[in-house]
Amino acid sequence: MTIFEGRIFYTFENSIVAAPVSGVLDMLLLALMASMLVSIFIIVTERWHGSFSFDKDVNGIQKVHHNPVPRTGGIALLAGIFVVPAFGLSGHSLGLHEVNGIGMFKLLLAATPALLAGLFEDLTKNGSVKMRLLATFASAILAAWLLGAHLPRLDVWGLDHALHLIPVSLAITVFAVAGVTNSINIVDGFHGVAGGAVVVVLAGMGFLSWQAGDAFVMQLALVGIGATLGFLMLNYPTGRLFMGDGGAYLLGFWVAEVAVLTIVRNPQINTWQILAICAYPVIEVVFSMYRRKIVRKTSVGDPDRLHLHSLFYRRFACQKIPCPKEYPWVRNAAVAWFVSTWIATATLLAVLVGNTISAAVALVLVQAFAYMTLYTRLIRGHWCRCLNLAVVFGWRSEPRIKAT
Repeated sequence: MTIFEGRIFYTFENSIVAAPVSGVLDMLLLALMASMLVSIFIIVTERWHGSFSFDKDVNGIQKVHHNPVPRTGGIALLAGIFVVPAFGLSGHSLGLHEVNGIGMFKLLLAATPALLAGLFEDLTKNGSVKMRLLATFASAILAAWLLGAHLPRLDVWGLDHALHLIPVSLAITVFAVAGVTNSINIVDGFHGVAGGAVVVVLAGMGFLSWQAGDAFVMQLALVGIGATLGFLMLNYPTGRLFMGDGGAYLLGFWVAEVAVLTIVRNPQINTWQILAICAYPVIEVVFSMYRRKIVRKTSVGDPDRLHLHSLFYRRFACQKIPCPKEYPWVRNAAVAWFVSTWIATATLLAVLVGNTISAAVALVLVQAFAYMTLYTRLIRGHWCRCLNLAVVFGWRSEPRIKAT
């Protein structure tokens, strides 16, 4: 990649693709503005749609807000993503003629099942976990069909040969995409947490694709970042609008497919480097499934307040951070700083040193160890002399934090 006379030149498959520097900013700003304006529209019209769009269950097990809030931010995020390829294909004078609008629309089409399943839950409060999971499976299959987005390798000895078989590759991709999609929904629960995580993760993968000269994946990352930033203008720090399940599934799917396409289209980028960037939400969803199914003997879809970010809020933010009456959202907003700092640090290290498989694997393991260490600290209320795996994995009960 080089810059000459105000244009960015990408080298990809022995060809040169040029895009104006202004076009890169146009993509980001257009997505941001569209998302922000639709977010504002949702808020100012809430009196007419609040009867079905409000998150009224302020006493739910995972709820930390005190007033009803629209949870239809997914519509604003959809608008932010949709407007960029629409302008790109319209021949508008903005510097968007280099945008791969067809490719973006294909990915949006693939995201439709997951988005609709999430919006159905947001508007009716009656969507089953199984229905949403099947919808994410359908979206992953559509992306594989429309964009060839199925994993060709995992950079794991022995398994990569199996991925040469399309059914095996497709099956692993579908479960991986569904897992990452749901991971964004799991970390969504405090102002700015899921949105901040998505921005940082997409920035990391977008930078890697920029280095590799992959203009399309970089565009996908930029559009996702812009749409999320526009939504965050109303979500953080005061929480005037929630992304809901629709927004979480849309962004989670977008992140998952950017990750898959980065691996598919750029053989020089190893799978573990991408996993190191996405590690926090992935570790959270895997550990949550283990805690619910194995430790608590409940359904993996049952909500609880034992996520790491939930424990941080209850054991640190609520006890250490002052909360003035005129700013009741301060403690809630502090959780996003914790999560975003973690992910930003991991992303920076993954970009700088994760280009070898051994270094990337080490980064993933370090994050897993850090997660377990901090989780034990928040459960017990003090630092342990050594990591107590019995507490982390539920082999020994800890009465100090109730399961509900």
